[in-house]
Amino acid sequence: MGAPQGCVLSPLLYSLFTHDCVAKHDSNTIIKFADDTTVVGLITDNDETAYREEVRDLEVWCQDNNCSLNVIKTKEMIVDYKKRRAEHASILIGRAVVEQVERFKFLGVHITNKLSWSKHSKTVVKRALQILFPLSRLKRFGMDPQILKKFYSCTIESILTGCITAWYGNCSASDRKALQRVVRTAQYITGAKLPAIQDLYTRWCQRKAKKIAKDSSHPSHRLLSLLPHGKRYRSAKSRSKRLLNSFYPQAIRLLSS
Repeated sequence: MGAPQGCVLSPLLYSLFTHDCVAKHDSNTIIKFADDTTVVGLITDNDETAYREEVRDLEVWCQDNNCSLNVIKTKEMIVDYKKRRAEHASILIGRAVVEQVERFKFLGVHITNKLSWSKHSKTVVKRALQILFPLSRLKRFGMDPQILKKFYSCTIESILTGCITAWYGNCSASDRKALQRVVRTAQYITGAKLPAIQDLYTRWCQRKAKKIAKDSSHPSHRLLSLLPHGKRYRSAKSRSKRLLNSFYPQAIRLLSS
């Protein structure tokens, strides 16, 4: 479906038009944002039946609603942590084969099939470093420190905190140091005390978790449930360090602390 680029109504129009495009299997989820549609499927015991049926149903829905899937832009990524990965046949849309990739950029975030965030953090650091030059130029022109700090908050900090709740928790130690070096350099230029990247992450986690806890219509609202005494939140079970460091377990610990 075509919608005017940059129009504030485009995401709303797309949501209204595709409101009946939903997953038909409990193991699948269809995520829609603006004009992007993503099918997420949980495959158990190598049984891909529900997942493949979901893709076919989505293709049929598009045909029935005069929409077309762009196979060239459509990618498939398989997240599998098994030592011996099973072979997965490619998905077909019409007669075209959907390309399987190891990583792709989803809503500005670089995701890999191992859920490693080094690629994304390096991209964030590179973008932020590019903004340090105009920041130093403003200082050389004699700009007031408060204006320099505001410029940092509106540009560099916004880059560092983009979707930070999704990726920072599982960043490696070296990636975190690289991100913090950007903050230290900006702090040296501005001459003002700037919040550390870890503090920014904590702040955004708390802010997002509080919004979810107050919004009963949010799909993840049930994950933030209070214990019977009403003072602490029910902890999320996590068998792996990757899950333990992800947003929801972190958010629950922050809200309960």
